[in-house]
Amino acid sequence: MREDISFDAEGATLRGWFYAPDAADANGGHPCVVMAHGFSAVKEQHLDDYAEVFAAAGLACVVYDNRGFGASDAAPGKPRQEIDPWEQIRDYQHAITYAQSRDDVDADRIGAWGSSYSGGHVYVLGAIDRRVKAVSGQAPLVSGRRGFESLVRIDAWGPTWEAFAADRLERARGGEPAMMPVVTEDPTAPAALPTPDSYEWFTRTQRDRAPSWRNEVTLRSVELLQGYEPRAFLPLISPTPVQMVVTPNDRLIAGELAAAAYETAVHPKKIVIAPGGHFDAYTGPGFEITSAAARDWFVEHLRVGKTG
Repeated sequence: MREDISFDAEGATLRGWFYAPDAADANGGHPCVVMAHGFSAVKEQHLDDYAEVFAAAGLACVVYDNRGFGASDAAPGKPRQEIDPWEQIRDYQHAITYAQSRDDVDADRIGAWGSSYSGGHVYVLGAIDRRVKAVSGQAPLVSGRRGFESLVRIDAWGPTWEAFAADRLERARGGEPAMMPVVTEDPTAPAALPTPDSYEWFTRTQRDRAPSWRNEVTLRSVELLQGYEPRAFLPLISPTPVQMVVTPNDRLIAGELAAAAYETAVHPKKIVIAPGGHFDAYTGPGFEITSAAARDWFVEHLRVGKTG
């Protein structure tokens, strides 16, 4: 059911899994969903659970680690643990190309799924790449500036911007990039995601599922976050069907902001409300709702088992 894969992304080798459904599709090659994780996360942090649900419904899946994280390489000369949203969007495009190159995939039935940071990526992807025939974003980041303002204390904005500038100078001189933790037990300490639920989820999933996850990212990853606005692309996705799965109590990426951004998207579209906060989407009742919603969306719009 699951095959280890690798593919080239303009000099970086990305590695992951290909899931093939057991049953044949009425149209020949399988419809396929490309999937990557959010901010610093690796595929073992529950992406396999989603892929299994999708595959059981007749959807092939290309699941991979973002460049410089988990099993995937960074590009030559680039640091690991750096999150550039636009590089990650281009890597989604490379994953689509890889999927389309497979004989067991129908190149005309490709969907894109993302969660959190990559939930924003798939909205940009749906707007700029018409190979994508259906999009589902879960607990999506829709505004990097709003995220920065929420996660960095207001009295730390100035020092943070100064740190960005100093890091750029040091890197230009050939120095190593500045690093920072993704999460900390103390929510007042510097971290990219300084919330208690972030600390609990990342440390638990690292212990139980994903030993390759590392609790660090480059400081530049946060600088790149503050200039990233996926919500600007939501009105441009149509006529590609777009789904948003929102957790209203999400304090990491502001669930209410995502729901407001959804209103700017053009039909065909659908919003699904899942209970709890950001990380409740991955397990328990939240997972049952979020995985079923995305599965049904892709089954409908990628014409699983339908002829014509």
